[in-house]
Amino acid sequence: MEKYPIDLVVTWVDGNDKEWQREKAEALGITNGDDRIIRYRDWDIMKYWFRGVEECLPFINRIHFITWGHLPEFLNVNHEKLNIIKHTDYIPSEYLPTFNSNVIELNLHRIEDLSERFILANDDFFFLKKVNEDFFFKKGLPCDAALQNVLQFHKSGGIGHIMANDLEWLNKKYNKRSVMFKNFSKWFNLKYGFKSLYNLYLLPFSNFTGFDDPHIPFSYLKSEWEVLWNESGEALDKICHNKLRDSSDINHWLIRYRQMVKGKFSPANYKRGEFYIIGEDDEKIKSAVISKKIPMACFSDDNVDIDFEKEKKFLKEILEKRFPNKSKFEL
Repeated sequence: MEKYPIDLVVTWVDGNDKEWQREKAEALGITNGDDRIIRYRDWDIMKYWFRGVEECLPFINRIHFITWGHLPEFLNVNHEKLNIIKHTDYIPSEYLPTFNSNVIELNLHRIEDLSERFILANDDFFFLKKVNEDFFFKKGLPCDAALQNVLQFHKSGGIGHIMANDLEWLNKKYNKRSVMFKNFSKWFNLKYGFKSLYNLYLLPFSNFTGFDDPHIPFSYLKSEWEVLWNESGEALDKICHNKLRDSSDINHWLIRYRQMVKGKFSPANYKRGEFYIIGEDDEKIKSAVISKKIPMACFSDDNVDIDFEKEKKFLKEILEKRFPNKSKFEL
């Protein structure tokens, strides 16, 4: 197996930090973006995220832990694989302060010493089953499932408008049928199972209408960030001035889409992880954590009105049962 460093990038925020709240309040006077509490509240389960990484992803070269400036109390900042990155360390000053996850992620290529190959995760993405490097990269290319879909605007406050922006950018530059036939075996692959039919069904449409977008960690090439900025720096600069999520934003999925249309990916089984909503899918969450059958899962905070303390206690108990041993990332 070919060896190359694979980094892991994770974004984290402590919504209880008073100084952070003060800066955010000032930003709210500038724009009316998405500032719902579900974007920021702390579930106090980050130590289990690190335990999952240590057990399930032992091959990781470095973990780049992105933070506004605060840190979890448990964190061993001297761990040799841990690189603490503040927003001020890599995001241009003209974009700061920012409370927009898209801005934080669109500038990742600026992180010093970030490997060419890296995995991007959020703090609600958990690694639950041990996998090898080739789960994320094969022959140096990101593993992914190039599956088309039709964009749907599921609910108010979702990111459908951002996904639509991603598609608009993509369709301006790439001819769908041309890129699909150029890499035919990557778009019509047995690893996709019956879902390959989606690509066949949507083939008559001249533009990409959407993609299958599982809410899980994705594999990336840093150079693809750099190429996008070189091509569209002026437009990205404008977006990066949005202090909160805005209807004009794009997100890192555009770079994922570009990797696929350029053929810079290795076809992978589409069943790579699951998405669960806390408070609605608790039994499924419990089963996923305890069974060790699912490699990755997102435990999404989607409902402002849930019993937060009750749900937090539930998550902590099942994660403690799955990962009872302290990791070396803890003091």
